[in-house]
Amino acid sequence: MKRFIFLIALPLLTVSGLKAQNEIDALRYSRLNYSGSARFVSMGGAFGALGADFTSLSHNPAGIGLYRSSEIVLTPSISISNSEAVINGSYRDDSRYNFNLGNVGIIMNNSLEKKNPQSAWRNIQFGFGLNRMANFNNRVSIDNDNNYSSYLSSYPGAANGKHPGDLGAFDTRLAYNTDLLFVTDSATWQYGVDKPYGGVNQRKLIDSKGSINEMAFTFGGNYMDRLYLGATIGIPNIRYSETATYTETALAGDTTVFSGMTRTDMLETSGTGVNFKFGLIFRATDWLRLGGAIHTPTFFSSMADDYTSTLRSRFDNGYTASAKASGYYEYELNTPMRAIASVGIVIGKSGIISADYEYVNYAKARLRAPDYDFYDENNAIREIYQAANNFRLGTEWRYGALNFRGGYALSANPYVTGINSAMPSYSLGLGIRERSFYIDLGWVYSEYDDEYYLYSGIESPARTTISNNTFMLTLGIKY
Repeated sequence: MKRFIFLIALPLLTVSGLKAQNEIDALRYSRLNYSGSARFVSMGGAFGALGADFTSLSHNPAGIGLYRSSEIVLTPSISISNSEAVINGSYRDDSRYNFNLGNVGIIMNNSLEKKNPQSAWRNIQFGFGLNRMANFNNRVSIDNDNNYSSYLSSYPGAANGKHPGDLGAFDTRLAYNTDLLFVTDSATWQYGVDKPYGGVNQRKLIDSKGSINEMAFTFGGNYMDRLYLGATIGIPNIRYSETATYTETALAGDTTVFSGMTRTDMLETSGTGVNFKFGLIFRATDWLRLGGAIHTPTFFSSMADDYTSTLRSRFDNGYTASAKASGYYEYELNTPMRAIASVGIVIGKSGIISADYEYVNYAKARLRAPDYDFYDENNAIREIYQAANNFRLGTEWRYGALNFRGGYALSANPYVTGINSAMPSYSLGLGIRERSFYIDLGWVYSEYDDEYYLYSGIESPARTTISNNTFMLTLGIKY
């Protein structure tokens, strides 16, 4: 059993563990939705064979080799997430706005050709800065009348035969300390609840915030204007917080003393990792470019979860009670490696058409800790998730200083069975490119379906649709 540090806002009793790290967390931090510059995103992220964009440092680092000058880039953006949830015919929607930074960084170009016209290496470049790799800002609301079960339905079975001091710190003991779970036979320690068969309205609000931002340190070069090579040391940083508020209220006509309960679970996750990316771009002809990149797994060696659960009960006679449990746990997470193959077609000075294929096996993610083997959680990762084949397409057409862009991307379904949670994205963009500066605008829309269970043991999940509109502005200065 994991060893937790618990702070209980009631007399301290022997605690039992709560497995807060599981396959859901592994997928959350493994499934990336590339953000970055407006040009990159508006072309669907299909830049593996194109380069000369700061976001490529976290995608195909060989792209740094196509820079001809030094550059400073900044991309502020705004995201609008929307959610729809349906459970047993009940519909709810919600939304969240988020201002963020798509990327910020600097490219330093060194022309070897100017120093030595005979040099086969035309340029070498170094770049560093921040790219946004995932966005967790969202809000989901769920509402349901349940005449079959309650949040507390499984608690008697989980508690029966146990002394109150041996109850689970984050579940049955919270219910016991708020009089939602009570003793029916103290000789054998049998328990009961007021609403074993439902007859309640159930509501849940899940409010999540955070992101994965990667600090990229990239070195690359241009060999004879044919072969471009690059390597990146990536330092991703996870910041995730979630507040889930679950409320259960007795339906009209209820004859028990139970009036309602509210459970609030708060989670703060932080982590820093490291990965390595290697890439190349080959200019086969003046119109054809081929690219490839390998990303090692990301090794998050300093993950930490800080979580608190609070339970409040209400009864018809006006009596209320509350209890709280808190915990902290440190662990490790390895996300899967990635392989990317790319092709780009350059149509003179008029346009570009590009495509990327990415392979990632979500079943390879692993949770680790020195004091716990995560056997069940890692086995669930193997069984629930699968390899995904992701595709990205993009195009750009130039009319003088104006550039018009469009893109499509598909992040394939990570689940072996059940709901298809593939995430398509559609994007458009416009840019103005001058000799010493550029301004790019981009918009991307993405959507995916998922399932959300109000609590463990409920038979019917809520079917959710999550959509996101992101608008970004990139400002670049060349020198």
